[in-house]
Amino acid sequence: MPKKLVIVCLLNFLVAAIMGLVLRYAAIDNIIINYRFLIHAHSHIAMLGWVYLMLYTCIFHYFVPEQKNIYQRLFWLTEFAVIGMMVSFPFQGYAAISITFSTLHILCSYYFVYLIWTNHKTTSLVTSWLLKASLIFMFLSTLGVWCLGPAVAMQGKASAFYQIAIQFFLHFQFNGWFLIAVIAVFFHLLKIKYSTIFRRFFKLLLISTVFTLAMPIQWYAPHLALFVINSIGVLLQLVAIFYFFKLIRVQIKDFKKSSSRLIVYSYRFAIFCLVIKTIVQLVSIAPQFAEELYLYRNFVIGFIHLLMLGVISGFLFSFIFQQTFVKPSRLLSFGLSSFFLGFVSTELLLLIQGIGFYFGASLIPSYYELLFTFSIFLPIGIALVMYAIISPKQSLS
Repeated sequence: MPKKLVIVCLLNFLVAAIMGLVLRYAAIDNIIINYRFLIHAHSHIAMLGWVYLMLYTCIFHYFVPEQKNIYQRLFWLTEFAVIGMMVSFPFQGYAAISITFSTLHILCSYYFVYLIWTNHKTTSLVTSWLLKASLIFMFLSTLGVWCLGPAVAMQGKASAFYQIAIQFFLHFQFNGWFLIAVIAVFFHLLKIKYSTIFRRFFKLLLISTVFTLAMPIQWYAPHLALFVINSIGVLLQLVAIFYFFKLIRVQIKDFKKSSSRLIVYSYRFAIFCLVIKTIVQLVSIAPQFAEELYLYRNFVIGFIHLLMLGVISGFLFSFIFQQTFVKPSRLLSFGLSSFFLGFVSTELLLLIQGIGFYFGASLIPSYYELLFTFSIFLPIGIALVMYAIISPKQSLS
């Protein structure tokens, strides 16, 4: 895996984390940047600059043995689009310049899908099926983006059409493209073999991913059928996790013996967060919660961060730490621990306050100050991981 590309991805992640820290500070004191514009910048850089490009790097490293220059050039063109969004979103939100760079990123992603679909090489049906499924979900998710313009023109930004288009994009990005792609890489590294158990897992994973889209749609177009579909999807997802553990049970034991404690710790954390995410979604099958959860911002942000920072980033860090240019060190361990500390502490604070709001309790004393303080550990952790990889004393070139 090219070290230079990994560092670029981490740098994007660091910028996104700093933006997130500024957003947390905005609840304490005024900031000079438009809050909503900064949210757009933060979310786009985290999703498209960190997760997308890191998955891009992993996929072409592991599944394209003949690594042609086109992949390097496409990476830098995509990074150019990310930088464009990084610069334009904080100052103008969704406007001509930021939309242009966002469109460029989507077009780059389409070309990436074409290249990987035609050039990927693997003898494993397991990784081939998962990889193709993730790419299909990535392409499918962008249909939501193309619907935003017509939605605004026809019904406005406050319409259910507009909000559902956004949720369509986010759901299939997070739960389809991102999550299934990291599972594809993870199963590739574990050398999971095709079996009846995998076939059941794969089918349940795809069906549950599609069915659970009903939950965010229900927020804006309530209907009993959507509640039932989501409930079925959540239960199928729970069974899929059961098969997930059956698939990795044997291989993970051998993997632990041959891997450093840092890598094992990182994988354990990512898998733990995956289990928590699945359990949390069970709450949505209770009617009284399903109708109200999205009204409480703490729960929504907490769930997004659980998936993005806990599950997906946990796996991505693990993939990075397995590379030959990374040497396990105290600094690297300290950086990862700092990141996980910031993640866990902020998640707990969001959860506790969210539960408090749900039951009518008041704000926790110094809540926003605590949230900002704990959030500082996130960019510190990312910066330390970057330094440990870049520094000649800390890494292997």
